[in-house]
This record gives sequence, C-alpha cells and structure tokens, in this order.
Amino acid sequence: MKSKTLGQFIIEKQADFPFAKGELSRLLRDIGIAAKIVNREVNKAGLVEILGETGETNIQGEKVKKLDVFANEQFIAALSAGGEVCAIASEENDEIIPVDSAISKNAKYVVAMDPLDGSSNIDVNVSVGTIFSIYRRTSLSGPGTLEDFMQRGTEQIAAGYIIYGSSCMLVYTTGKGVNGFTLDPSIGEFCLSHPNMMTRKDGNVYSVNEGNYLHFPDGVKKYIKYCQEEDKASSRPYSSRYIGSGVADIHRNLIVGGIYIYPTTTKSPKGKLRLLYECNPLAFIIEQAGGKATTGSKRIMEIDIKELHQRTPLFCGSADMVDKAMEFMSKYSTTEKV
Repeated sequence: MKSKTLGQFIIEKQADFPFAKGELSRLLRDIGIAAKIVNREVNKAGLVEILGETGETNIQGEKVKKLDVFANEQFIAALSAGGEVCAIASEENDEIIPVDSAISKNAKYVVAMDPLDGSSNIDVNVSVGTIFSIYRRTSLSGPGTLEDFMQRGTEQIAAGYIIYGSSCMLVYTTGKGVNGFTLDPSIGEFCLSHPNMMTRKDGNVYSVNEGNYLHFPDGVKKYIKYCQEEDKASSRPYSSRYIGSGVADIHRNLIVGGIYIYPTTTKSPKGKLRLLYECNPLAFIIEQAGGKATTGSKRIMEIDIKELHQRTPLFCGSADMVDKAMEFMSKYSTTEKV
C-alpha cells in the first residue's frame, strides 16, 4: 500500500481552509523542508563540527549550542523565502524578525518557534525537537509587528512539532485533529504514519524533573507522592519517565498516555517554559488529541500574552491525569500564582 506524503495530505486538506488559498499549505511544506535539513545535521552531528556551545547566551539566559544556531537559521531562511510569513518569533532572538521582501508583502501569517527544544541533550545523542505555532497576522500590511504575536493560543491557525529521534516525525494540527508523519529517508519524504492521533483519557506515566522536587509547589509534591502510591484500582504506582526534551516527553505521553509537568519553582516563580512558542502550540496539539493543557489552574490557550518570551507553568497530557493534578494544586497550592 502506497504511503501518503505530507505534501499530498496537505493538498487534500486544503479545502478545510478556503480563506487560505494555498498559502497555509505552502507554509507547512516550507516547515517540512527545513525540518529535513535540520534532521540531516542532527543525524551527523557527531561527525561534523556542529556539536558543543558557541560561547554565547540567548535571551533566556541559556548557553547557545551550535545546532541551536543552525536550526534557527534554517527555519528562518525557509520561512522568509516562502513568502507566506510577514514576521517570525524565535526563542533564539530577543526581538521578532520582520520579513520585508517583495514576495512577502501580502503575507497573511506569522510563525513563532522554538527551533531546537531540548538542545542541552544534543551532545549526548538524546532526542531533540522543533516546536512551531502559526497565527494569522492582525496588522494590515507590510512587515509583521509585535502585536501580530500578542494573540491567545485559541487564535492559532496551526501548530506542530518535529522530533529528531530514532526516526524523524512531524506532528501537526490545524484544529481538525492531529496527524503524524514519519520521514522516509529512502525517498526523502514525510509519510503519514499516525493518522488521527488521540491520547488516552488516562495513563500511567508521569514526567517531571524530580531533581527540583524541593522547589516545587506543595500541590505538585503531593501529586507526585500520589503517583508513587500503591493502589490497584487506579493502577498505581505510575511509571516515572523524564527525558528532559519537552517534545520527546510529550510525544511519548501523547502516544501511550501520561502527564507532563513543568511547574513553577522557587527559582522560577512564573514557570520556565515559554507560552508563545512552546506551551501554546503543544497545548493546541494535546487538546486536539483529546487531552488537556493547563497552568495547574487554568487553560493554557486562554492566557493573555503580554510579552514575547513570557513564561508559564505547564501541566499537559491525558485529561484525567491533568484533572487529578489540578485537584492537588487547588487543594494544596491555593496561594500559588500561576
């Protein structure tokens, strides 16, 4: 049976967006092309001079890896050349990147992205990923503006992630379900491998950096202890699985069921993950797959965005597990401002 490629699938679904006139389809294909290039470099990272740090620190205060820079440059180049985007926001850049060219003057979209999530794992050959979010611009013409990005997650047109692991997968949603595509290296195409992805309503995996346990809110501490208790009726204790690459952890839990938690800590009282280009796109995907994504008290996609690199806590995954974690937050962390 012949596999359906990403390009074929996008064209088939183009009728779902009559207002787009093909631009959104081309934009998603541009992202797919950049993903192939980044995947190629990730796969040969140990063989070329692309491992290690650049010696620079980004806006987040994190040390910049060489592959971070490469991935950022590839996605910016692909998005700028395509003509469908009037501005780009990246984790690696302090400010937005306006796209001002002849082919982008009528561009309808802006893209926010984390070009290489989990990059601290690059040097030790652990899965990393790319996260992207697409919005329709709110400005009328010309290069995009900061205001184009100041939209709630509920306004996303599309969102997705690419995971560079034992195989390279692109998972995305346009608000009509979630579909996953695996890169077939023999033909150089993403092929539909996971149609209509749905996560389990409940699961038995919890993913959290327990090394920060002492710094967690009481509600998270109590929930972790709940996950570790023995109880046959609820199949506890649950398994603890934490890779340290958000895309990889969330991808696993999406497929097998589970909860991913990145809460506030005493060191990061507003949370650490970024709302615009990490939490909102992941929340969109998880919700479309039947799960939930919250701050521990409210829906992620309903949070107002006030700054480009705004941070937030994140509880996402199987709906029943998120609900239970929120119960613990409500009961034991009522003073937490999340």
